[in-house]
Amino acid sequence: MRQVIILLLILYLPLQLQAQNYPRQTIDFDLFVQELFSQQEDENISYEDLYETLFQYYQQPIDLNNTTPEELASLFILSRPQIASFFQHIQDNGKLLSIYELQAIPGFDLITIYQLLPFVKVDDAGLYADSRPLWQRLIGEDNNALIVRYERTLQERRGYSSVDSSSRSQSRYLGSPDKLFVRYRNSVAQDYSLGFTAEKDAGEAFTWDPDTRRYGFDFYTAHFQLYNKGRFKTIALGDYQLQIGQGLQLSSGYSVGKGSETITTISRANLGIRPYSSVLESAFFRGAAVTYRLKDDLNLTGFYSTKRTDANLQTDTISDVSETFTGIQTSGFHRTATELANKGRVREQIFGGSLQYQKRAFTIGFTAVGTSYSSPIKKTDAPYQRFEFNGSSNYTAGANYSFTWQNVYLFGETAMSKSGGIGSINGLIANLSDKAEVAMLYRYYSRDFHSLYGGAFGEGSRNINERGFYTGIKLKPIARWEITAYYDRFTFPWLRYRVDAPSYGDEYLVRLYFKPNRQSALYGQFRTESKGLNAPNNTTTIDYVAQALRRNYLLYYEFAPTPALSLKSRVQFSSYEHEAPKQTGYLIAQDINYSFKNIRLSTRYALFDTDSYDTRQYVYERDVLYAFSIPALSGKGTRVYALLQFQLIRDLDVWIKYGITNYRNVETIGSGLETIEGATRSDVKAQVRYKF
Repeated sequence: MRQVIILLLILYLPLQLQAQNYPRQTIDFDLFVQELFSQQEDENISYEDLYETLFQYYQQPIDLNNTTPEELASLFILSRPQIASFFQHIQDNGKLLSIYELQAIPGFDLITIYQLLPFVKVDDAGLYADSRPLWQRLIGEDNNALIVRYERTLQERRGYSSVDSSSRSQSRYLGSPDKLFVRYRNSVAQDYSLGFTAEKDAGEAFTWDPDTRRYGFDFYTAHFQLYNKGRFKTIALGDYQLQIGQGLQLSSGYSVGKGSETITTISRANLGIRPYSSVLESAFFRGAAVTYRLKDDLNLTGFYSTKRTDANLQTDTISDVSETFTGIQTSGFHRTATELANKGRVREQIFGGSLQYQKRAFTIGFTAVGTSYSSPIKKTDAPYQRFEFNGSSNYTAGANYSFTWQNVYLFGETAMSKSGGIGSINGLIANLSDKAEVAMLYRYYSRDFHSLYGGAFGEGSRNINERGFYTGIKLKPIARWEITAYYDRFTFPWLRYRVDAPSYGDEYLVRLYFKPNRQSALYGQFRTESKGLNAPNNTTTIDYVAQALRRNYLLYYEFAPTPALSLKSRVQFSSYEHEAPKQTGYLIAQDINYSFKNIRLSTRYALFDTDSYDTRQYVYERDVLYAFSIPALSGKGTRVYALLQFQLIRDLDVWIKYGITNYRNVETIGSGLETIEGATRSDVKAQVRYKF
């Protein structure tokens, strides 16, 4: 009977869906990411990590017959109730026989299936289908590539100019303006992953000097991970990340937060140990980690990490400790003598474990994390830092849970730090009907809660000194239409940087999306945020807090008259008010993208005009593979870029990008050592990928 139903689905399934069966069509990956990252001014999001992970899923689709709820959740396409419905279907009917069977699962509409198809497959081979020795799988895998990237700003910046008597600053960059990137990775989902990455930022010297911890490139990272080897679910050596629970204690950075996707992105996927191959020089662990399967539904994870981190050590003349530092420096830049002197000055050690129990729709876990530094952290005496972490050691311990009941998904995590501070996040996602979903989340992070590697949902960049309640909704009132919206109310009980009193704020977003056919899409979006900040231009002796109001408007239209040609138009407008006359800014952008055989050309012309940096315009740009670009445009001018991708020979792909920004009515661009004399900045980027 089940085979008959699947046959009927195939016969009556829309031709558009059938066309996406294998070989899979090339997804407009840039549009997918652009819609996911609608709030593009959030600098706390690790865009490159998200982009790379999603692209890995695209290259190696998830086998729906051998997957987990957390793996499906990490796509940010399916809501938790939809994921529960999927596994209930598997439990009731057995493994999927065809990709078309997705339409028979309750809660799976065509729009969702269209979004899901590029990242999934149906395969009955199982996790252990390839029985060849590891070394044979390594040399025989298709996803085995070396990437080399070069970047440079063509205009000379002050940091590269010679020093003379008229120079206002004697500081200069130690290296060339060239930025270099090399990466190799070889991986198979559910089997293994290995790779290394090397990077030199612009201004850093390419040199061999062990005394300053420089060995050619400025930064290296490497990893080797094995999966599903006997009772070992994961074995990791080298550099790795940890994503456990809701990220309150351990967050890998693989999260999105608030945006136009108002449902699937508020909960974190409990992914455990993940490979690290990015170039953020502080957001990872270095050492070893394992996840051991005690029972089929009980996993134990243990980890240890030790690495050097950047810090500015200061001599302490008051306490018995010889040197202290105010905090970890996370920029990763070692361009000047001062930046280089701070490289790797502090040894950081992190250790801990997590016990996770999962039984069908219920998960509960317990996690403990310890952190120690070779020198103690000592914050300044500024009032807003009174409750910040001080000392050389910290620990956190807590529990996470999730539970699915019918169409409702409950989740949360609570932890306590060494200081006695509490952090807690709890939420629910519910499918009210096939046309309505709702999400609600409450978080509480006390002013003395110290989670040094946490990154749970929140307004602030760290989980400290915040309370808030988020409500999101997604409606599909009629075919081809979708409405998403959220409202978030938050308070900060203690002082913050540039906020000399307890403060509050709120934020909401409304988005209307219309897709009349496969060739076109249109959406409009409105977002507003009110947040307390110190009043500008204050002439009194005491700072006072006033609400800053920011509004953003966006209108986007896409049309693809042919499979080879797509046109994308974008209009943005923003305003900013804070105890001063309203400031405004806008951007108009037109994209033309053309593909022919193995050649792909992407172009944009953008016009922007803003009153100040407070009304700067963020807009996503297409970039070379594994790179992510969201420039902030302020002032008056134009931004133009062209990205060419082609296959030079078999297994060798080339990307070349050139971008130029022209400003009006300015004599210089940038500030400090990044200053450019003139009104033009142009950049070039070239990348090659060789697939072994």
